[in-house]
Amino acid sequence: MRQYRTQLLDLEQQIARLNRILVGWANYFCLGPVSRAYRGVDLHVKERLRRWLRRKHKLRNRGFVRFPDSLVYGELGLTRLSERKRHFPCANA
Repeated sequence: MRQYRTQLLDLEQQIARLNRILVGWANYFCLGPVSRAYRGVDLHVKERLRRWLRRKHKLRNRGFVRFPDSLVYGELGLTRLSERKRHFPCANA
């Protein structure tokens, strides 16, 4: 199995990196109706983070039980864009 350079990062570093990218993306694309786009980005980022965690911990299952949404968004602190849109005055969709 190939070693990916992001697999060597700590979990906190990876979450901080993802949050910076997500917040920057949300600040740039906050105009107009963004609800569907934010939900799509949330789903994609959550699944990719689970895939990263599975590879990092060498798990074979899909990771829903070991890494549920409550863990990903709650304890780990991944930013959920679909909840951030409430704080943007320009995103009234």
